[in-house]
Parts: sequence; C-alpha cells; structure tokens
Amino acid sequence: MQGLDSVLTLPLTQPVAIFLLVLVIILFSPTVFDRLRIPRVVGLIVAGVVVGPYCLNLLAYDASFKIFGEVGILYLMFLAAVEINMYHLKRNFRSGLFYGILTFLIPMVAGLLVSKYVFAVGWETATLLAVMYSAHTLVSYPTVSRFGLASNKGVVIAVAGTIVAVLLALLVLAEVVNISRTGSFNWIELAYLVVLSAVYGVALYFIFPRIARYFFRKYNDSVAQFIFILAMVFVSSLVAEIIGLEAILGAFFGGLVLNKFVPERSDLMRRITFVGNAVFIPYFLIGVGMLINVGVLFSGWGVIFCAAVMSAVALLSKWGAVFITRITYKLGFSEGLMMFGLSSGKAAATIAATMIGFQYGLLSETLMNGAVVMILICCIVATITTDSAAKKIRIQLTTKEMEEDPDPERKHFSRPLVGVANPVTAEGIVRLTGFMRSHTNTLPLTLIYVRNHENPQRMGTGREALRRGTTAAAEMNIKAEEIERYDYNVVAGLTNTLKERNSSEIIIGMHRKTAIVDTFFGSITEQLVKATNKMVILSRCFLPVDTIGDIYIYVPQNAEYETGFKTWLTRVSHLAMQLGRKVNFLLSKGTVSYIENYIKERQFEFSRHYLTMESWDDFIILSSNISYDDLLIVVYARKGSLSRTGDTENIPAYLGRHLAHSNLVVIYPAQFGDT
Repeated sequence: MQGLDSVLTLPLTQPVAIFLLVLVIILFSPTVFDRLRIPRVVGLIVAGVVVGPYCLNLLAYDASFKIFGEVGILYLMFLAAVEINMYHLKRNFRSGLFYGILTFLIPMVAGLLVSKYVFAVGWETATLLAVMYSAHTLVSYPTVSRFGLASNKGVVIAVAGTIVAVLLALLVLAEVVNISRTGSFNWIELAYLVVLSAVYGVALYFIFPRIARYFFRKYNDSVAQFIFILAMVFVSSLVAEIIGLEAILGAFFGGLVLNKFVPERSDLMRRITFVGNAVFIPYFLIGVGMLINVGVLFSGWGVIFCAAVMSAVALLSKWGAVFITRITYKLGFSEGLMMFGLSSGKAAATIAATMIGFQYGLLSETLMNGAVVMILICCIVATITTDSAAKKIRIQLTTKEMEEDPDPERKHFSRPLVGVANPVTAEGIVRLTGFMRSHTNTLPLTLIYVRNHENPQRMGTGREALRRGTTAAAEMNIKAEEIERYDYNVVAGLTNTLKERNSSEIIIGMHRKTAIVDTFFGSITEQLVKATNKMVILSRCFLPVDTIGDIYIYVPQNAEYETGFKTWLTRVSHLAMQLGRKVNFLLSKGTVSYIENYIKERQFEFSRHYLTMESWDDFIILSSNISYDDLLIVVYARKGSLSRTGDTENIPAYLGRHLAHSNLVVIYPAQFGDT
C-alpha cells in the first residue's frame, strides 16, 4: 500500500505517473477539444491550467517541466526555422525586417504611454511592460506546420519579424535590468552586446554548415543525424545564452543555418517534426498552462482591469503593425490574419520579463497577476486566429490547385521506373528520384532489378539493392513497388517493363568506365536510349544528394524545341525546390526566356541564375567554377534531335577528362511525344 500511496499523492511525484498523465493529456486533449472546435494548441494550454498547481494540482511545475518546457520552446523556434523555405525568406527579407521593426515599435510606444499614464508607474516599469507587449512567441506555429503553410508569405514575414522583434525586445529588457541593478544606463555594454551578437551570427553562418556537411557525408545513420542536428541546435542556443542573448534566438539561428541540410521530403525532416509535435512542443504548451493562475481573476477588480488593459494594448498594437504591413505589401486578409495569430502569442520572453520585473520589484503583485492573465488571453487569441486563418488559406490553395491545369506529372501519369543493381548506389538513386517528384504526386515508384543469369551471389546483390531502394523511398514517404525481372538483357527488361507499367521515364545509375575501349556512357545506356523515346536519366553522385552545394545545368542550344523540354525542366525545378539550392543554368541566350517563362508559369520558386554561352569555350570556362560538392546536370541531345550540335560530341570526353570526380546527372529528354 505504501507504493500505492506514493503514486496517488497529489501533486504527483512518482516519475512514471507524471509522464503517464502528460502522455494521456497529449493523446486525448486534441480529440476532446477538436469536438469543441477549440484549436489543439489552446487545448494543451488549457489542459495545463486544469492539471496545474493553481487548479486541480495534479502536477507540480517541477524540474522536469522546466527542462522539457525549455527544450520545447527551443524546438519550436528551431522547427519554424528549419521548415521555412529559404528562397521565400530571402525574397521576403525586407518585408520581414519592416514588420519586425513595426511589431516592436508600435507595442513599445503604446505600452510606454498606456503604462505611464493609465497605470501611473515609473518609466522603468513602463518600459518593462512595453517589452512584454513587444515580444511574442510563435505559440501557434504547430498549427501552421500541421496545415503545411510554412512557405506562405504571411507566415514567412511573421517568422522573420518575430526574430527582429524578440531581439530588440531582449536588448531593451537587458538594459532595464542593468538600470535596476546599477541605477544608470550603460551605452558601452549595449554596444558590446550588439557587436557580440553580430560576431555570433557570422560565426554560426560559416562554421555550422562546414561541420554539418562533413557529418552528413560521413554518417548515413538516420538516428545519428537526428541527434547531431539536435546537438547543433542546443550548442547554438547555449552559446547565445553565454553571450547574453536568449536561447530561443540561438535555436532559430541554428535552424536557419542547418535548413538546407534538412530537405522537406527527407526522413530526417519527418523525424524532427514527429518528435517535436509528439513530445517536446506539447510539453512546453502544457507547462505554459501550468504557470497561469486563473484564480487571480477573483482576487479583485484591479487584476481584471490590469489584465483587460494589458491584453487590449498587446493585441491592438500587434494588429496595428499587421495592418500597416498588409497594406504596404498588398497581402490578403487571410495572410494578415495569419501574421496576427503568429505575432500575438505570449510565452517565453514575456514570462521571463514578468519574472524579472517581479524579482527586481518593478511589478506590483496586481500588475504581475494581470500580466499572467494577459499571457493566457493572448495565447488563446493567437491560436484561435491562426487556426481560422490556416483553414481559410488551405481552402484557397486547394481550390486554386483544383481549378488550375493538373500537374504535368499527374497528367502524364508519372511513375518513374528506377533501375537498381548495386546496393551501394540504390539508395542515392531513389532519393534523387524522390526529390525530383512533385509533392502532389502520390503514384508509387517502380524499382526494378533485371537479371539474365542464375548466379546466387549476384541475385542476392540485386535483391539487396531493391530492399535498400524501397527503404529509402519509405523514408521519403513514397510508395515503391519491387520487380525482379528475368530477361535476355538489361535493356530489354527495362524497356519491356517501361511499356507494361506505362512509366514516364527511366532512372538508372551511370555506367563506370573500366576499360580503355569503353565509352563514357557505356553500351547499355546507348542501347537504352535507342530503344525508347521516353526520358532517360543517369545518376552518378559521390555525395548524398541532400548535402550537395549549388546545382549547375548545361542546356544545349534549341533545347526549348524538344518534346521533353517541359518535363525535364519540371523535374530539375522540383529538385531545386526540395533541396533549397541555387541553380545556375549554362545555356544560350535565346533559351533563357523559354525557361524563365515556364518557371514563372508553373510558379516554381527557387533561386536561379543564368550564365549565357556563345560557344563551347564558354562552357569550359563556366564549368571550371563547379566544385567537388556541386551537382552538374547535363541535358544531353540524342542523335537526330533538334538540339544536337557539334558541341554535343565533345561532352562525353570533356566530362570523363575534367569532371570525372564530380557529381553528375545526365538527362536524355523525351522525344516525339508518347508514341
């Protein structure tokens, strides 16, 4: 019975019982609150209030909640950074900076005036309260992630603005604390912190990518990669705290720097999202609820008055910043609503300011209780608003997608046929194929191993290649069908399966030249290209495709007149977007407009640069800039095609002589339609 008493003692102290209750809340609160049409984020916060020390007292805000809560907010900021599309961030950087300054200044000015003349407090207390209004936390970001809107313009602006606003608010908070301690304002200390922050950001930008690239190329284990990413995030957070910044800023900066190493459709991204949404972020939200004492509302009209005024100032000033930004950059109402939802939540920085203010005697008990209630109100408004805006935007996007022409991949029933035979290269070929697909394409890949022998050892090697390829596809959430085919040669097996499955293209590993008389592409490739008019893609990547640097694409003259022009351009555009890499097109001047118009027509969004060529010598000069970790894609011209020129004959020899150790993809575009 003694064991039972220890478990049933309230608040719970037995670790297993505590963790079990938290898991039950995480499991069932979304179901309960979904039926009540209350956003899940609000549900978790309210659940924290109910089970917390100020209500049922089932759980105490002990060390476990402090640790998991801190990890949760860091994870939330990291997730926001790693999910954001860097191309969109660069395009919207100015608008994000503009909004960040506005969403800091307007609440700051309004907070100073209202606090000084309504609450009749000193300038130090008024400044502290203004910091609480200016700072905000992306409490409702899990809703954005759930609806797949991380690349929405309003979301990108709000996330970028959050970092600017929080950074400025924390600098002001640091000076308020310094004045409370020393009694004077120190410009030198503030300047030192600003310089140190700049050095920190630059160091992070240059050091982290090099470490990450080395690790990802050396270790392929998905668990090790996940732990490594977390370790890097916490290193950046810890260093940020050491130099005087908040850890949440370090987590966000770390996520931005590591963004390109975590592609959207990768297994690593799935693990990061799953762990965050399953454990860390819910723990943080429950912990926020446990800190809120709703009972203070009944302690007197003074608390209710303070809470009402503070909530009104916090929310209206944020809406003012959103309104000005929305009008300035011509954003839709739903996008503005999304920005307001993301910017109105209060948690980490606001809670820290409240605790500091009470500790240094800047806040009375009434003001502190009012601030606590304000945090709850702002969190509820933020999550409800974000949920409503996310649903509207998702409906708009879905309707637009249904009204537009179908994606060419669905139109042509894209179902790539991926030939595998080597377990070492199978995973890389499948990953490349996955990154070249549209995220709307739900058709399965067809993996094939063709044999014309009964050699048990070689059969085992081929089957292992199929297994690894299927595993790689599953990690990218892509269905794959395995085929082991016996045929009189590889080309016949591939082309016959291509016709039987109505596949749109063939993707295989590139031939490795082993003899002097051997050709660069190999006899099998040459026979395959002659045997089918479908697109053929050859891959030879020495590095994991998600760790490559820039992408270079050689486009032959008159490539725009080929039948498969739009198809290969669609594939490489998806590759660039999935990996978030810059694309350098090496092409003739006349082809630029065709490529740019099609990219804009299909609304592909990735960073691109056009390097025009007038002769083969220009390609030799431009290709010298390709480094060992870049990817070169060569759009090759078949014999008799419109884009076949004298320069085409020089390509195999040049690739074999000067780019033998480069990551290479060769594309033979489709010819003469589908017949």
